Amino acid sequence: MGTSFAQNYPSKPIRFIVPFAPGGSTDLLARFLAPRLTEALGQPVIVDNRGGAGGVIGAELAARAPADGYTIVLGSPGPLTINPNLQRMPYDTLRDFSPITLATISPFTLVVHPSLPVNSVKDLLALAKAKPGSLNYGSAGNGSVGHFSSEQFKALAGVDIVHVPYKGAGPAVADLLGGRLHLMFENLPTIVPHVRSGKLKMLAVGTKTRSGLMPEYPTIAEAGVPGYESSTAFGLLAPANTPAAVVKRLNQETVKALQIPDMKEKLSGLGLEAVGGTPQQYTAHLKEELAKYGRIVKAAGIKLD
Repeated sequence: MGTSFAQNYPSKPIRFIVPFAPGGSTDLLARFLAPRLTEALGQPVIVDNRGGAGGVIGAELAARAPADGYTIVLGSPGPLTINPNLQRMPYDTLRDFSPITLATISPFTLVVHPSLPVNSVKDLLALAKAKPGSLNYGSAGNGSVGHFSSEQFKALAGVDIVHVPYKGAGPAVADLLGGRLHLMFENLPTIVPHVRSGKLKMLAVGTKTRSGLMPEYPTIAEAGVPGYESSTAFGLLAPANTPAAVVKRLNQETVKALQIPDMKEKLSGLGLEAVGGTPQQYTAHLKEELAKYGRIVKAAGIKLD
């Protein structure tokens, strides 16, 4: 595919695969972006929900699509950087995709039940070290981002906190609210309403820098666990070997769309911070995340059910 192809691109609708069911934050992000991209590219960008197997089905569909710029996929940690460390995959994240841009980032947060006598990460570490194995944390299940976030914290801080896996984040949050769990590492959008109502106490955020959405909270790294980082990143990818000029065009239009004030406002309502950036930066991010989750799997001996 030569220069003329890139010059005439796009000349037909583009399929935007979302590897999850309608209604979640991944789906909403795609539905916010699609109209902006349709406007910028002059062709319909059509969201196609292909849920199943924790995002793997939709990601595989994108990886196997023709590398012509007419199929893109919204990527997230599960199918791209967590599952490849836990099981054999029908694709290779770094080999079978052309990253376009890291679209958004959402911090994982450390929250505790208000009855726990702690007001900071240092307080929590002191309590956990004084009473090894007496505290517990909930997660959305073995191999979930929350599970990895917690095990990374335990490994870096050298504390023993017991894992209670649930089938989804909803039941775990319900038990945290009910005081049956002591603490949890959970995505910012899920937690914010409960923190604002005073039903949960937030100690810190997992991103490398403070969150623009809640800047009053320290990062876990600055609050006492150096090297800690945990967030959910969503990005756009095309099949491997998509022409560089096409990837460049998709990158430019997506980054522009993410900078529109109205878009930033909509995203922050979902607890997502707009990022944007080059394909190379997104590739580096994926490499870093794959390596990080690999280290956590090894250290914690994580296995899927």
